[in-house]
Amino acid sequence: MKSHAKAVVIGGGVVGCSVLYHLAKSGWTDIMLIERSELTSGSSWHAAGGFHTLNGDPNVAKLQAYTVQLYKEIEEISGQSCSLHLTGGVMMADTPERMDFLRLAHAKGRYLGMDTELITPSEAKAMFPLMDETNFVGAMWDPVEGHLDPSGTTHAYAKAARKLGAEIVLRNRVVELTQEVDGTWNVVTEQGTVKAEHVVNCGGLWAREIGRMVGVELPVLAMEHMYLLTEPMPEVEEFNKSTGREMIGVLDFKGEIYTRQERNGILLGTYEKACKPWSPVSTPWDFGHELLQPDIDRIAPSLEIGFKHFPGIEKAGIKQIINGPFTFALDGNPLVGPVQGLTNFWCACAVMAGFSQGGGVGLALSNWMVHGDPGFDVWGMDVARFGEWATLRYTNAKVRENYSRRFSIRFPNEELPAARPAQTTPLYDTMIANNAVMGDSWGLETPLWFAPRGSEPKDVVSFHRSNDFGPISEEVRATREKVGVTEIANFAKYEVSGPGAEDFLNRLMTNRMPKTGRIVLTPMLNEFGRLIGDFTIAKASPRGGEERFMIWGSSAAQKYHMRWFEKHLPKDGSIRIHRFDQTLVGLSIAGPKSRDLLQKLVDVDISTTAFRFMDFREMAVGGAPCMVNRITYTGDLGYEIWMAPAYQRLVYKAIKEAGEEFGLVDFGMRALLSMRLEKNFPTWFRELRPIYGPFEGSMDRFIKLEKNDFIGREAAAKEQAEGPKLRRVSFIVDAADADVMGDEPIWAKVGGKDYGTVEKPHGYGAPRFDAGGKEVRGSNAAEGASAVRGIVDGDWRVVGWVTSGGYAHYVEKSMAQGYVPAALAENESAGLFEIEILGHRRPARVNVEPPFDPSGEKMRT
Repeated sequence: MKSHAKAVVIGGGVVGCSVLYHLAKSGWTDIMLIERSELTSGSSWHAAGGFHTLNGDPNVAKLQAYTVQLYKEIEEISGQSCSLHLTGGVMMADTPERMDFLRLAHAKGRYLGMDTELITPSEAKAMFPLMDETNFVGAMWDPVEGHLDPSGTTHAYAKAARKLGAEIVLRNRVVELTQEVDGTWNVVTEQGTVKAEHVVNCGGLWAREIGRMVGVELPVLAMEHMYLLTEPMPEVEEFNKSTGREMIGVLDFKGEIYTRQERNGILLGTYEKACKPWSPVSTPWDFGHELLQPDIDRIAPSLEIGFKHFPGIEKAGIKQIINGPFTFALDGNPLVGPVQGLTNFWCACAVMAGFSQGGGVGLALSNWMVHGDPGFDVWGMDVARFGEWATLRYTNAKVRENYSRRFSIRFPNEELPAARPAQTTPLYDTMIANNAVMGDSWGLETPLWFAPRGSEPKDVVSFHRSNDFGPISEEVRATREKVGVTEIANFAKYEVSGPGAEDFLNRLMTNRMPKTGRIVLTPMLNEFGRLIGDFTIAKASPRGGEERFMIWGSSAAQKYHMRWFEKHLPKDGSIRIHRFDQTLVGLSIAGPKSRDLLQKLVDVDISTTAFRFMDFREMAVGGAPCMVNRITYTGDLGYEIWMAPAYQRLVYKAIKEAGEEFGLVDFGMRALLSMRLEKNFPTWFRELRPIYGPFEGSMDRFIKLEKNDFIGREAAAKEQAEGPKLRRVSFIVDAADADVMGDEPIWAKVGGKDYGTVEKPHGYGAPRFDAGGKEVRGSNAAEGASAVRGIVDGDWRVVGWVTSGGYAHYVEKSMAQGYVPAALAENESAGLFEIEILGHRRPARVNVEPPFDPSGEKMRT
């Protein structure tokens, strides 16, 4: 074993071997993988080996599609077969709600270039005759599903990496990680120490323990997972013989099971409600090629439904029950990327679906390490998406909830209860007493909407407009016409200070920094000119002779942004960044009476001329020391008031008492998001993401190319000169009883013109056959299915996608934001666009000017 390496990958499962291969493929040959035992000694060896491309996050789905396409490549390079079986698969819906879910998934697949199809239960039965189709109302066919040999695939990655120059060291446990002052890592193993520039945690079942070696508690937990293998079945053998094909894979939401052919029998696995964690506090280092004791009683309820839905399996004998541990993060997606606060320490763990996601994880992480950027929008997998609140106990509760709901529908207005409340503000009990329906915002309890007195404060979950529709409408109307107050503690808050703070921020941000007492709005770009941040920045009065700026941004991106800030801090320590998190909380008042209300609470002049739009001032509000911004996300006259938590109850009480004469109402986050739609305001991580340039995101007025050489300036200038290919636009949608939720395809009537915004991925594809072996294409016979498959329908073509939307209650319009080709972005013609909502294409019209106060006069008054 050599003593020095550019990068050391810890862990020899499918993910570790994929990372090693992709680093080698990118040109890093001075790399090594260290495995405590043999390759595939963790979860990889006992995995069911299934793969698919569908994922709730379209960006993760793209990386899953890449993973499937990669298998042919690593087979050719390594000479090792992955034993790939591309059978295709179906998801079965037993209720109208689950069919709506499949329509959503099918629609997302359109702009991803996925070849899914909505089909009838009878068509599904023709491909998997063991089912009783009368239990279902519809299904979705995906040709890019199948299974492979987990061990063979892992070794194919490893052999390919070795051929490209990588080293693999087996039977050698990492026992300690330390870091030198110069950033070099000491990877201490049983066989000696390796000095490395980079360390990658691909520890799988031991990823948590590897993280603890560097002082990080990763939000990952292993769960026991069972699947069974049947004895050979005559029905399977007869199907294979008569059709010359394998049976397809089937996912049954109701039964919480998945099933596919395995040799001459059937493999059936379940994500049972009565799930069980494995080693919830620490993972034993001596665990290896072992299985856990099966507990068939625990999965009996799922099997009972499964046997009813698939009676052909019930009669089969059980040959073996596999029970092994798999790791999960809180939301089921991987933990990938650099760990904030550490230098060159990377994660690629909690990859539960390793044979669907392992290739994409390896590609993204190697891009990140070699080129400084993952090359994709990987927020759904970024290790920075969870905060300090994701403790061991929080993780254990949340992972159990996620596992038990793996095959359950997550409705757009559904808030999951496990491990809550975690973080609360001083107003939490007051909000509950006010009949607030609370939501989880990056671990913080936040009021979503207020139920009428005498009614239960609870969401009726649905894909359609629900019981919050009326109350939110009242909150918006009262705020727009009088005044409303809402809690805004769920914003990110930072202070940047030091003798060169302004120069530092000018280097990071696209807009000019404000003068003392003023505010600017500004995006932040990476080196490639992509949007990685969107901030409100105020310049405060100097303290101790040093410059001082207050910054507000997206709460969910706090660690993501701190990681970027820290990367660019001067080495001399002259600039300091403080993240407040919940040590600074806030309230916002908005509406035409908000100035009158605030004037009663302060002892300074806040008239239009004395306290202008986009002013910042430190002042006492209701007797409490506060910072006040004259700006709100409602796009109306209003103020953001920030204070230490100790003063929040005092300020809120003062606002409520003073606001009574003005008709003050409480409003929640959903009303705030409704009002921002009326102003065409974007949101971070929906409209503004690292896959878009600033001009694509319609952020033109905040990009000051002439101010200085800020990060990403050259790429932004090129985008402006060449013209953006896409543009963010706002739509008014002729919706019925359901509004957009995000990720819906946008259709345009463009004839044969191809704007090139939807690219169909190249790779494996599997046709669909009926029971007689005849290929079936394009039937779309499922009840309520869209009339057309694919991304083209006569003169209509999928040209873009929805990023977010909902109902704009004050202007009484259903609205959406999304991206379309720049050539279409300002075309407000009727009949040009349609947006697919729950399988139905609804007319939509571009709305260039915001429908509420298009001149912006109200917020400047």
